[in-house]
Amino acid sequence: VAIAAAALAIKASKSSTIGGASKQKRIVIAGAPASGKGTQCEMIVKKFGLTHISAGDLLRAAVAAGTDAGKKAKEYMDRGDLVPNEVVVTMVKDRLAQPDCAKGWLLDGYPRSEEQAEALIESGIDPDLFLLLDVPDEILIDRVVGRRLDPVDGTIYHMTFFPPPTPEIAARLTQRSDDTEEKAANRLAVHHKNVDAVVGKYESIMKNVDGNRAKQDVFKDIERLIKAM
Repeated sequence: VAIAAAALAIKASKSSTIGGASKQKRIVIAGAPASGKGTQCEMIVKKFGLTHISAGDLLRAAVAAGTDAGKKAKEYMDRGDLVPNEVVVTMVKDRLAQPDCAKGWLLDGYPRSEEQAEALIESGIDPDLFLLLDVPDEILIDRVVGRRLDPVDGTIYHMTFFPPPTPEIAARLTQRSDDTEEKAANRLAVHHKNVDAVVGKYESIMKNVDGNRAKQDVFKDIERLIKAM
């Protein structure tokens, strides 16, 4: 009986380790606009059960809820100024302390500057894996410029990669004002400048992932990297 019980305990321990329950998964993911980061975040959360955290969403929610941090952030936003790092870092740190983050978290699109990365590190927030989606600039611009929104149901199509199924739908599609080649190029320039600075803080845990493939193929690489943590 004792031997059988011990065998069951060992089996349970192995299962726990394989399932990832024995170690909290702390991941940061970065990628340029239209790199497919949002899609990969959805797939990661579904597969690994991590809590997805977007600093932008936190900021908007805090402002809408009228929290102390939200009120402070709104003062800067109303003046057209950048919200100070300490305000955003406080929001991120408080969110990561919530019970649903105990099994692991996926921090999306943050930090975006060297100062933000330093502020996170000083706050004791240390990810174990930094995923960076790599897609050539010309492909990213094509993805952005070809996007169209269906104002009826909110579906986002792409005139090349995901065209509308009928002429009727195609006729009502709209293009966002910032989905132009010039504005896309500007956003990419800003992204590259920021991510280059952030990467220097996380070189030891950074993994580059080729994002210029089908989303399932991209996710296979990401899944392998996460399982290897």
